[in-house]
Amino acid sequence: MPSTTSSPEPALRARGVARRHRRRGPFALDGCTFTIPAGVVCALVGANGAGKSTLLEIAAGLVMPTAGALEVLGGRPRAGHPRIAHLAQDRPLFSRLTVPETLRYAARANPGNWDTELADRVVAGGRFGHREKVGDLSGGERTRVALAVALGKRADLLLLDEPMSDLDVRSRRELMGLLMAHVADTGATVVMSSHILAELTDTCDHLLVLDRGRTPLHGQVDDLLAAHAVVTFPGGPERLAGHAVIEARPAGRGTSALIRPAGALPADFEVRAPSLEELVLAHVTAPAPHVPSGTAYAEDHAA
Repeated sequence: MPSTTSSPEPALRARGVARRHRRRGPFALDGCTFTIPAGVVCALVGANGAGKSTLLEIAAGLVMPTAGALEVLGGRPRAGHPRIAHLAQDRPLFSRLTVPETLRYAARANPGNWDTELADRVVAGGRFGHREKVGDLSGGERTRVALAVALGKRADLLLLDEPMSDLDVRSRRELMGLLMAHVADTGATVVMSSHILAELTDTCDHLLVLDRGRTPLHGQVDDLLAAHAVVTFPGGPERLAGHAVIEARPAGRGTSALIRPAGALPADFEVRAPSLEELVLAHVTAPAPHVPSGTAYAEDHAA
């Protein structure tokens, strides 16, 4: 008999989400529709100004969408949600508190759910003085404290805006390891924006690309990579008729392109799988994909 157990609610589900910061200003988000399943580590990537921070702020309940709807853990976003931790890009902390005072305050704000051991492990690498004020810390040290507050909450959903941006290579490796161990231990969902694509390749199993306020690509990383191909062939891009062309450029006397194949490719095509970096950069920098008539790309583009 089929199982009667219902699947868990998605961590995030967006339907036509738009947001403009000023009444007549440009849209930071413009009709975003996507689903992020529970239990994944999702890379949120895009150029500066693509809308990444705005999307995380909406999910955290800090701002409201101008249009559309965003569900978070099956409900409406709201500030201070006990199951959500948001690490903002500006690392908002009380500057006059010391690091121990900051952690004690966070523990009181999250009674019954605070992980003192994990928070202490995150800040331990900073070697902070007990009387050192948060306002006197460097950017990297503030990031470490803010990440300790976010992880110590033991939330079901972590919304992390450039969590490793101010850290040196050694600290990034250390804290990313703690984050991944925390995810493995709790099954938490992580949505993490970053410009360091190589870092995301080793940690994320889900991808959400934002480009000019829209979501041209999202889904499981393995599925997205399998659905695309980098091809090199003699001749011009007209030979790609019938396939969705994401990006094409001259390569010697032929053409190199990232495509989403709609069927078998000619025998003289050299074909390889794209890297995650190639896939992201092509979708961020390219115009809307050319979708020849007779393909199903428009319907199944969001894998």
